[in-house]
Amino acid sequence: MNNTTLGELLTKQADTIQGQAGNWRFAVNDKIFICLTDEKNNRMRIISPITEVSNVDEKILKNCLTANFHTALDVKYAISDGILWSVFIHPLKELSEAQITDAVAQVYNANYTFGTIYSSTNLSFPGAIGQEKEKQKEQKLPKQKI
Repeated sequence: MNNTTLGELLTKQADTIQGQAGNWRFAVNDKIFICLTDEKNNRMRIISPITEVSNVDEKILKNCLTANFHTALDVKYAISDGILWSVFIHPLKELSEAQITDAVAQVYNANYTFGTIYSSTNLSFPGAIGQEKEKQKEQKLPKQKI
């Protein structure tokens, strides 16, 4: 992958796109994205702003951290410059076309599901948000006599 190919792929996925090689701003449905690359250091990130951190309480931040482990999969929730973001970070050269398509979808989904299921795909590992209550119920059950 390089900036030229990446720019072409993002243009295909985006509703609108602006910018130049290595620094694009684009939209998919109602979500804003930024894609930044550094070809020299082989890095790429696709990010989407969710909300200002000042709008987020501690419980929601904890849900984001839990999601990073169980349901966000290839993307993560992250904070920078007072903004909570949905973020995909990867070496640039090693990316395939399919991975770029999937990365945009996962960043979108993590942004879209923020505040509800905090998920980037339909997959999740055990312990996901919502499953914790079931686990707590199981722990409160009395031990069975054998």
